[in-house]
Formats: sequence, C-alpha cells, structure tokens
Amino acid sequence: MNTLAPEVAPEPAGVDPSPLLLTVEEAARRLRIGRTLCYSLIRSGDLESVTIGSLRRVPPEAIPAFVARLRKSNCAAA
Repeated sequence: MNTLAPEVAPEPAGVDPSPLLLTVEEAARRLRIGRTLCYSLIRSGDLESVTIGSLRRVPPEAIPAFVARLRKSNCAAA
C-alpha cells in the first residue's frame, strides 16, 4: 500500500496562488488577534470585508491598510 500523499495538480502557469479573500479566522491569525475581536473590527468598519452570500471575507490588502491606519492614529495621539 502506498502511503505517500496524493498528487496535487499544479497551478496553471500565470495563476497567482495567493488567496483573493481570507476568512475572518485567517485575517485574525494574520493580525494575531482573536476571531471575536476581528468580527468586532469588521462590524465597526475598521477592517474592510465583503460578503458572498452568507459568507464574510476579508481582502488581504485590507490588513496592511488597517495596520497603517492604526499606526497613523497612534502617532497622531502621541
């Protein structure tokens, strides 16, 4: 019996393997915060998200934009 992992078809040439949208859990992991706080940031409008049917997703570029706004507001407060 072969115990090797099944072969996965390679991505077609020219296709970017990075995800276009992240789950809320993936976004929370990238920010090193909890899922509940991430949903709170989404509800408040601080973190951009989109809905697809009943699913909530976060564009990957929304994370650095959120961090940049945080840094800017922290610098202004100091």
